[in-house]
Amino acid sequence: MARLLVHLRPSAGAECVVGRYGDGIKAAVAAAPEKGRANAALARLVAGALGVPAHAVRIAAGLGSRRKTLAIEGISQEAVDDWLGRLPDAKRNEGTRT
Repeated sequence: MARLLVHLRPSAGAECVVGRYGDGIKAAVAAAPEKGRANAALARLVAGALGVPAHAVRIAAGLGSRRKTLAIEGISQEAVDDWLGRLPDAKRNEGTRT
């Protein structure tokens, strides 16, 4: 099982992986942080980006926080790290969508 650190921006109006952010990613979702909607949107976004089913992505820590740790089944940590290494830096990519 792979792990991924995420800084989430809910209610963003668009859904995208902004880029690398510290040891993880910064992601934006359109869903509001109500009743788990933003968390579900994040799981779908990351699953699509990594090519795994949405049910393979779960929030391991940070359910009510912008900072989250995701646990991802069906993909190796090495594959997640490789994907992470190909992303642009979030601070430089803030105005664009990936």
